[in-house]
Amino acid sequence: MKRILGIDLGTTNSLIALFDESVPHVILDPQTGDPLLPSAVFFSADGSIHIGAKARGLGAASHGVLLTSVKRFMGRGMEDVTDDDRRAYPFPDDTQGIVRFRVGHRDYTPPEVSAFILKELKKRAEAYLHENVSSVVITVPAYFNDSQRQATRDAGRLAGLDVMRLLNEPTAASLAYGLEKKASGHIAVYDLGGGTFDISILRLKGGVFEVLATNGDTRLGGDDIDNRLAHYFLKNLSVDLLPDREIWNSARASAEAVKIGLSREESAEFVLSLPHRSIEYRQELTRKEFESLIKDIIERTVAPCRQALKDAGLKSEDIDDVVLVGGSTRIPLVRAIAQEMFSRPPHTELNPEEVVALGAAVEAGILSGDSQDMIL
Repeated sequence: MKRILGIDLGTTNSLIALFDESVPHVILDPQTGDPLLPSAVFFSADGSIHIGAKARGLGAASHGVLLTSVKRFMGRGMEDVTDDDRRAYPFPDDTQGIVRFRVGHRDYTPPEVSAFILKELKKRAEAYLHENVSSVVITVPAYFNDSQRQATRDAGRLAGLDVMRLLNEPTAASLAYGLEKKASGHIAVYDLGGGTFDISILRLKGGVFEVLATNGDTRLGGDDIDNRLAHYFLKNLSVDLLPDREIWNSARASAEAVKIGLSREESAEFVLSLPHRSIEYRQELTRKEFESLIKDIIERTVAPCRQALKDAGLKSEDIDDVVLVGGSTRIPLVRAIAQEMFSRPPHTELNPEEVVALGAAVEAGILSGDSQDMIL
């Protein structure tokens, strides 16, 4: 049968993965070796279009339009756009019809923007496999409605891909851990990414996953942690610097590095070095101080978890497995709160940023016949 690949089309980052020799693995960027493709598209003033990390870099320093987190707008109408959205994105003045982004003299829909990201993933896979890639499984949040799912299919079609199946992200995460091999059980999938938080409660019986309940917060994620840290460090500098884009972007990047460092070590140093602006600032932060700064942000995940359990008709002790998804779940405090919430240690064996893509690859292997012993 033809080869099918798995794609995690994420809000913050996207990945493509392959099921090969009974093992799923993420395909790396052939130039940088990075498994993640930032879900960012930059439309430069000269008409060129850039994807991924380059898009983010140009968006911080060049004239043009940078679009990120467009997944939030998939299948949405202009009536869903908030005032905060209008401050952050270049929407046309219309208040009717599907969401569109104004770039120069033309508009782009979320599926059109997402197609640029999918094309880049397709190119990455073709460079690795040395063959044409056309058939894929794409993951979507469990709460996506028909319009949002169709928009995802449209993005695949615009990218020249045949979307064989849309797979719920919590189901994909469960597949990556091989939980479908259990006879039965209840699974909590705790997904804290860069921009969104999702909690899903699944029931497994006879190899079939059923989503019992979903909840979350579409404006809660690692970005909030980065912003909190950046503000904390910048308060020691002149307040006049806060609106400065160059300083803010540099501070956020350093704050993210501190966050990542404190997920592994007991302390990390914030460094803001802009010699041409006569700025050279360093400050040490301990993990204990870090946790104190962000605890209220992480605790915002608790109420959605409780509501999801209530909607599923379950108690925390009824959960058999907890799966963590999203880079922010590397933070020890996040893992501790998830463990306390569901009364058991979460699975942490797999890279939480790759787990959904790996599950999509497993499903792709099932569909293509590469994995004969599994049925979804």
